[in-house]
Amino acid sequence: MSVVIRQLDTTDSDFHHKLMAVLAFEASEDEAIDRVAATIIADVRERGDAALLDYSTKFDRLSATNIQALEIPRAERQAALASLPEAHRYALQHAADRVRMYHERQKKECGSDGFLFTEADGTVLGQKVTALDKVGIYVPGGKAAYPSSVLMNAIPAKVAGVGEIIMVVPTPDGIKNQLVLAAAEIAGVDRVFTIGGAQAVAALAYGTATIPQVDKIVGPGNAYVAAAKRRVFGVVGIDMIAGPSEILILADGSTDPDWVAMDLFSQAEHDELAQSILVCPDEDYLSRVQLSVNTLLADMPRRDVIRVSLTNRGAFVKVRDMNEACDIANTIAAEHLEISAEQPQQWADKIRHAGAMFLGKFSSESLGDYCAGPNHVLPTSRTARFSSPLGVYDFQKRSSIIHVSQAGAQTLGAIAAELAYGEGLQAHARSAELRLK
Repeated sequence: MSVVIRQLDTTDSDFHHKLMAVLAFEASEDEAIDRVAATIIADVRERGDAALLDYSTKFDRLSATNIQALEIPRAERQAALASLPEAHRYALQHAADRVRMYHERQKKECGSDGFLFTEADGTVLGQKVTALDKVGIYVPGGKAAYPSSVLMNAIPAKVAGVGEIIMVVPTPDGIKNQLVLAAAEIAGVDRVFTIGGAQAVAALAYGTATIPQVDKIVGPGNAYVAAAKRRVFGVVGIDMIAGPSEILILADGSTDPDWVAMDLFSQAEHDELAQSILVCPDEDYLSRVQLSVNTLLADMPRRDVIRVSLTNRGAFVKVRDMNEACDIANTIAAEHLEISAEQPQQWADKIRHAGAMFLGKFSSESLGDYCAGPNHVLPTSRTARFSSPLGVYDFQKRSSIIHVSQAGAQTLGAIAAELAYGEGLQAHARSAELRLK
């Protein structure tokens, strides 16, 4: 069993074109999916709980007679936590503690306390930071369960001071994942509803008789969830529209090739569209990693998914040196960037665009997914060029504070009036001039 990963070389005249072809990914703008999402959103907005019940029966095969029956009471979440095997409970609690610790530090360091300053004439300017009132968290369900996503979405919201966190999670055939429920309890989620899909997004965006309208919706989902999030943006905030998971590894050849091969697998196993790229100046090392890939693949339960991912979207890139590797990393702007090198910090200093950076041979991306502390909700598809990981700041908003003194109004009024007349807005000008002595 083997997989042939495409080989690129920066010395090739058409290298940039080949690299862009590897990176190209157009989020499926499937018109049929978008039409279905639009229909569901309109129906939920019109019929509320009744529509939710119909869709829960149709898609998740649930037989509830009212939406209240689809809410998981806190006692059940507490029981789920208490029933976990000790090892599972320890891992979940320890991961939550680290995620909380990191985001509490983030809140302190990113200016979440606001500021005020007074000018010489007594005018006070500043900024007030306030948390969102209500946030909706979408947690995927069905084929897989993601307690880690519960922690990563709910904990920073809680640290930010969000008043109420509403979680929605599909439970096809009524099967509830105990780790997900336990994670919700540990993270401090206020209410949990067993609904999913575009209908859950619509319920959170517009509210129903049972489900509160929220201010922002975060969390991953399938194509219907993504389409619904696009459509409700503006009515509520959203975190991002995430593409397939991706990893970029910059290697100097000093790390065990088996380790690097498995790190490539860790992203490729997500789905066939996931992307794994290795960049290295040592051609012999690239060959050794290729050998490791073929040796280790047979033992992977998700080997078929990994093979398709690596064949269609994977790449090994031979570069002149690590400086050039960093240039390529800034072009790719990967979701996960591993710098698997002896002196990783010197190369990290050259990186401008990455969702998260994992420095050194012991920093596997999988640790960031679960328990390192920083958030695992990261920008994909080159959006790290202009966006950031999910954080405390995503659950807060900022209001400017302007308290102009009488003396300040004399100076600022004259300036504002001059500019307003220049724009042809006489009322603006007169509003400022009326306050002049």
